[in-house]
Parts: sequence; C-alpha cells; structure tokens
Amino acid sequence: MTKDALDRLYRRFNRRRYVHPDPLEFLYAYPDLRDREIVGLIASSLAYGRVAQILSSVRRVLDRLGPSPCAFLMETSPKSLARVLAPFKHRFTTGQELAELLSGVRDAVARHGSLNRCFVAGYDDADETVLPALERFAGEIAGRRTYLLPCPAAGSACKRMNLYLRWMVRKDAVDPGGWAGVPRAKLVAPLDTHMARIGRALGFTKRKAANLGMALDITRAFRRFSPGDPVKYDFALTRFGIRGELDVEELVGTLKIVD
Repeated sequence: MTKDALDRLYRRFNRRRYVHPDPLEFLYAYPDLRDREIVGLIASSLAYGRVAQILSSVRRVLDRLGPSPCAFLMETSPKSLARVLAPFKHRFTTGQELAELLSGVRDAVARHGSLNRCFVAGYDDADETVLPALERFAGEIAGRRTYLLPCPAAGSACKRMNLYLRWMVRKDAVDPGGWAGVPRAKLVAPLDTHMARIGRALGFTKRKAANLGMALDITRAFRRFSPGDPVKYDFALTRFGIRGELDVEELVGTLKIVD
C-alpha cells in the first residue's frame, strides 16, 4: 500500500455528496458551534443499529430541541427535559436515558461555557492520544448515569465518541470541525464493523476482536501515511460497506498491500 493510493481515495470520496446516509449530515444545519457540538454528541451517541433508524431517531430528538439545541438545554430543567423526551425510543435507548445524558451536557456547558472547553479542560498535551481526555470528558458529562458515552478504560473501542471527535476536531470538505485545543494528530480511528474488516484486509491489524487494541493498531497504521492527521482517511474508507454502490472487496483490490 502507498500513501498516494490512500490520498487518491481521499480526494475521490471525501466529498459531501457521499455523506448520506450518515448522521454527520445533521451537523451541517447548525452554524453555531455550541449548537453543532451538542447535535454531534446526540448524533454520535445514537449511531448504532440500522442507519435508517439512526437517522430517524436523531431527527426526532432534534425536532424536540428546536432551532437552537444549546439554548433549549440551558433553558430547560432536567425534569422538563425528561418529559419532553419521554416518548423517545431508539432500540434499547430510552427517552429517560437520553434526558440524563443531555442534562449532563447542560451541566457541563454551564460549568465550562461549551463542550469544547469541557473537553480541553481534561486534555493533557503529554498524552499520546485523546483517549485519557475522552475518559475525563465522558465521566464529567455522564458519570455513571448512562452507557451512551463509552469509556476506553473498559477496553471499548469507543467508536461513537471517536467519531464525534473526528467531526468536531477535523475540518475539511466533510468534517465541519470548530473545536480548538485538540490536535488532529492525537485522534483515534473510529472502529466500526466496516473499518475492522478493512483494517484486517489491508494488514493494519491482526486482531480478531474489534476492541480498543484494534482501533489503536489501525490508528498507528494511518499515522505512517498521515502523522499529523491519522483519521484523515476514515470517511473515505468507510463509504465502502455503508453505501450500497461501494464494495469492500473492490476497495481491497484497489489498495494493494505492500510489505
């Protein structure tokens, strides 16, 4: 495999016309960063299950929060928020659980001014990756109240949270970005079933279990090609398997493995 091959793939597929169906698309409707970071957290937290169901669930939540999710949360008590979200259900996520998460978001924004500042407050430049900061961020927002923000300490690949960080930290034709103080170089690849399959097929990892170890293997492999931005290729690669017209076998055939 060569960097040129990955860069060609990035140039070809890292475009907004390839975003749908992806919950990332909801973030584009929110130019205010304090709204967008909350929308991104909701969309990434619910990003499990069938994609059509994910998009429907995220839309139902956002419709309840109105044009400014940040303003809505800051003006709404936890009890009122629980009532607003009571009818909500996404697979095994209840409206009560989502309300608890968003109450934690509300409290974090009240303390720090934004979710960006909340994350940076737990970031240490001496850390090799963003994972320790992610642990602190999830703990401050969720504590023990919800499983919607998984933590790396338990060995989880934290796919949804690493996806959220990719959206908020990177800025290019696809990722809207906006967050400051978090280096792209320390992001970790969001590991879903598509990336796990691709990573094994391309020789990035020999692990069978799609866990945190595999996510770090794949991230280290990406760093060889893009040290300052290791998750640069994530969006383009994961279009294969997400979009019906793009096949993973075609991808593997295109990206020849070079020892």
